[in-house]
Amino acid sequence: MRAVVVRGFGGPEVLQIAELPAPEARPGHVLIDVDRAGVNFADILMREGTYITEITLPCVLGSEVVGKRRSDGRRVLAFTMRGGGYAECAVAPRGTTFTVPDAIDDGAALALAVQGNTAWHLLHTCARIRRKESVVIFAAAGGVGTLAVQLARQAGAGRIIAAASTPAKRRLALELGADVTVDSASADHLAERLIDANGGHRVDIVLEMTGSPSLTASLEALAPFGRLLVFGYASGRAATLDTRDVLAGSKSVMGFALPQIYPRRGMLAHSMNELWNAALSGALTPHVGGQYPLSEIQRAHMDLQARRTTGKLLLDPAR
Repeated sequence: MRAVVVRGFGGPEVLQIAELPAPEARPGHVLIDVDRAGVNFADILMREGTYITEITLPCVLGSEVVGKRRSDGRRVLAFTMRGGGYAECAVAPRGTTFTVPDAIDDGAALALAVQGNTAWHLLHTCARIRRKESVVIFAAAGGVGTLAVQLARQAGAGRIIAAASTPAKRRLALELGADVTVDSASADHLAERLIDANGGHRVDIVLEMTGSPSLTASLEALAPFGRLLVFGYASGRAATLDTRDVLAGSKSVMGFALPQIYPRRGMLAHSMNELWNAALSGALTPHVGGQYPLSEIQRAHMDLQARRTTGKLLLDPAR
């Protein structure tokens, strides 16, 4: 089978197409003929060797696929757990494999997988969002952001503030339901601009994935008992927080990594069901921003890393 292999950490050039033996399904796993695979920013960190967990080389990246289960031909969405999605065939645990409703296409299904579940758990499991609370969403035109804007609106958020780096991305966030936008391309006076966007009031919830300096500004903009949820560090610059800033405002800072919910019985199944229902009802519209042939995986990574994309990116392993 054709697959994308990483044999050494580095830039997009380390992503190489190779012919590999098809994987075999271990007990408790299923074999899937992949129709589309998802591309995530975490894949870039894995490729670079800077991900939050250790990556063993050589490896095939890709944490989510849509395709046909080899045993019965059923169309499924699967979280592969150990990578392997950038390929014509992939293996996934039965417990993280879900039948895709007929009315949801492959791209929408993949958008709801890693990004959809991340957005859902950030708002509901971590932030425990309440009606009328204000929410700041960084990278609001990205895979997580486009869904978080809609889910926050569905949850009854009082004011949704979308932070994005270009006018086009900010327009997309407004179309999806944000109340106001903030230019995140500049860090100058960012905390003050977030507060101004909330009518002069400090904000209740911030979903942040870029790292320093926006994380520091987000903490400064939080209201008493506000919650700052950290789910990435796309800038590559980690922020150091002063615990006095947390104590003084009774503020909370919490990290979130989606793989932590996989072994917790029922958590992924519950959020996946909520996302399916929201998409089927029309309350949630997944945004697919681009589709690349497997042979152009290097370009996909370059476009994502340069922030030239919006929404969910897909790979077609047949091309």
